Amino acid sequence: MSTTMQAVVLHGREDLRLETVAVPQPGPGELLLRVGAALTCGTDLKVYRRGYHAKMLVPPTLFGHEIAGTVIAMGADVAGFKQGDRVVALNSAPCGACLFCRRDQPNLCSDLLFNNGAYAEYIRIPARIVAKNTLHVPEGVPFQHAALTEPLACVVHGLEQCKPRTGDTVVVIGAGPIGLMFLRTAQIAGCRVIAVVKRDDQIASAKRFGADEVVQIAEGVDTVAAVRALTEDGEGADIVVECVATPATWEQSVEMVRKGGVVNLFGGPPSGTSVSFDTNRLHYGDITLKATFHHTPAACRRAFELITSGRMHAEDFITATSALSDVPDVFRRMLVRSATGTLDIKTAILPEAAQ
Repeated sequence: MSTTMQAVVLHGREDLRLETVAVPQPGPGELLLRVGAALTCGTDLKVYRRGYHAKMLVPPTLFGHEIAGTVIAMGADVAGFKQGDRVVALNSAPCGACLFCRRDQPNLCSDLLFNNGAYAEYIRIPARIVAKNTLHVPEGVPFQHAALTEPLACVVHGLEQCKPRTGDTVVVIGAGPIGLMFLRTAQIAGCRVIAVVKRDDQIASAKRFGADEVVQIAEGVDTVAAVRALTEDGEGADIVVECVATPATWEQSVEMVRKGGVVNLFGGPPSGTSVSFDTNRLHYGDITLKATFHHTPAACRRAFELITSGRMHAEDFITATSALSDVPDVFRRMLVRSATGTLDIKTAILPEAAQ
């Protein structure tokens, strides 16, 4: 095995470069994976656009975090894994000791350990992630499907926080990758699902991924009224999940939910963004506002089961494949597609395709 590898390095704002770097060596408790597949992600696109992520990375740095691959080397004291194992390694793991971990909120861990470097031939998995958030991938499950575990875990955690019941009406605002995952996950949970979308092409996508009804945002259309008209007695949805991250949709989500309902403000606007809510409606309507961040080890395992059981139909989310050498161009195209409203769902980066 060579001592060097090809990897994508983030150097700053819209500056990704394919470089030759040293193959990382696993320390105690760590694994070295040969990357089988890494998926593009909306968070990675935001980091690419901004040039940094305050919690996860500082450039220059290896890039990418949705990954699955094969164990090719191990450090001392690794338990439960061996060379040749097919695994999915999540992008983080909590400490298990801080206030938030003790309160069963490990997604808010004060020492949440992140890992990046998925767009590479090899990646080192830190010991804490090996011990707490690395899972065996069954034979027959493609790496690109297993790599969907991380974003799906965020969605699973978000929906579970809303406590849906069979038959509940769930509104999902947005039909990007996360919105489509919410649609399908809510459908699997036995909910009636209404999608709120912007573009013509998203109508068919929303229906394909689980929407029973679709409301399209358009000039002259009262989106809130259109959604409420599709709910029981026009009272509003039991649950509204906002996945667009704009002040307008945050505010609309509160108007779409019924009294006693739950709004999950899942999409995160930039720091400093302000919104306005009708306090009378919130108070006398007994409305619960939630904002769910990240995932937990338990949610990761439930997401993984949805994928490996076939219920999630992970193949629907992989809309393109590319070689490792194409990653800088892939992200440049993602910026353009995002601006024109033609963003693909997920591109699977397959390092071996570049060899």
